[in-house]
Order: sequence, then structure tokens, then C-alpha cells
Amino acid sequence: MISKSQISFIKSLQQKKLRKEHGLFIAEGLKSISEFVNSDYVIDTIFYTENVMPKLGKLSQNIKAIEISAGDLTKISSLTTPQQFLALIKIPESRVLTTQMLKGSFSIALDGIQDPGNLGTIIRTADWFGFNRVICSEDTVDVYNAKVVQATMGSLSRVHVEYTDLKALLQNCSLPVFGALLNGKSIYKTDFGSEGLVILGNEGKGIRPEIIDKITYPVTIPSFGKAESLNVAISASIFCSEMRRNS
Repeated sequence: MISKSQISFIKSLQQKKLRKEHGLFIAEGLKSISEFVNSDYVIDTIFYTENVMPKLGKLSQNIKAIEISAGDLTKISSLTTPQQFLALIKIPESRVLTTQMLKGSFSIALDGIQDPGNLGTIIRTADWFGFNRVICSEDTVDVYNAKVVQATMGSLSRVHVEYTDLKALLQNCSLPVFGALLNGKSIYKTDFGSEGLVILGNEGKGIRPEIIDKITYPVTIPSFGKAESLNVAISASIFCSEMRRNS
């Protein structure tokens, strides 16, 4: 059973302000929730419909599991077709990010990404290629937005996503800083080395001028056709692939 007040509370977590206030976000579906259960994330409550709970396997006794009707799941779900499971998960404490923490690996840095699907796909792509950190400017869409979480397909459980003042982070950065720009060296002729940051910009405006100033290696994905631009998530995939091919 689930009460009206619980339904109202869960629906309120669709708002960034209230997610932050209560320290909780929503994940839906068996695959995504299974990934979080087997990660360092702390699961608060799992809501499930009749006869499906065994699919999740044995859970820690600290996790509350509540059976609800399919109708009630529809009320609390953000999906057009609810997926039998919905979990409330605790938002990890944020850390102060330093360039020292980034040494020895590649990190993807996002400047003002607004589309939840794009952010979720970038996180999933980073996970596929084995990059475990995505850095976001403070105005990038909230990673705990339900649409972002859904688009990661569980990869959020493995990829560290951290928000910071990008300009301040790059101010004294000793690492190579690559940037996806229209005017730069071809990505197919770029030596990425073994560490650095790769910056991708806003879907419509690109990378902000004050961030461009901090880029040491402008990189272009050359066009061979007539399309005006590439989707930022597709660009991230190409960068991840080339970084791995060169490593």
C-alpha cells in the first residue's frame, strides 16, 4: 500500500529543488534499479507491483520494499509506460573537485548541456568506453532529473558525475584541455595522450568564450557531408572512441 501523502511526496521529487532538499532521486525499471542496488549508492525504498520482487534478487535488510498496485505505480511514475519497479535513492554528498583528482585519466567536461537525454546518453557512452568521470558546469541539467537517470540505463551507478565552476577548475589546470570546436585540429589526427579533459559545449551555443580561452587543444570532428552540426551526445561518442583508439 502507498498513501496519498507518499504519492504526493514522490511526485514532488520531479523538481530539482525538492530532490536537493530531501536528498533523494528516482530510478525506474528493473535494469536500472538492479545496477544501483549493486553499487555504492544507498537505496531508500523500492516500490514494486505484484509478483515481480524476486526479479531483483536478495536485498539488504536496510532497503524498504513496498508492494503497490499497477495503478499507484502509474501515479508516481514519470514514464508513459511504468516498468514494475520504482526506487528512491539517496543523492551522494558532493565533493570539491580539484585537477589533482583528474590526473592519470580522461574526464569529459560539459559546458551548459540542457537536454536530459543528451546528458544521460553521454554518461552511458562514458561508461561503455570505461571513462568513469563526467564533470558538469553548474548550469548543466541536473543529473538526478528522472529523464537523465532513465537515459543512463544504469550507467549512472558507475560514472561519477560532479558539478563545478568549470572556469575556476580550468584556471590552474596542468592537464591537457581538449575542446570540441568548429575550428581545430582534426580529431583523426589528434594525439590525446594518456590524460586530460575533453570539453563539449551547449547544444545551441557551444562552449562559452571564457571556457574556450582555457582550451589548449582545439579539436574538430570534420564534416564530409552537408549536415549543419552534430548532436553533442554523438560528438561525445566519437571523442570517447578516438581517445580509446589512441590509448
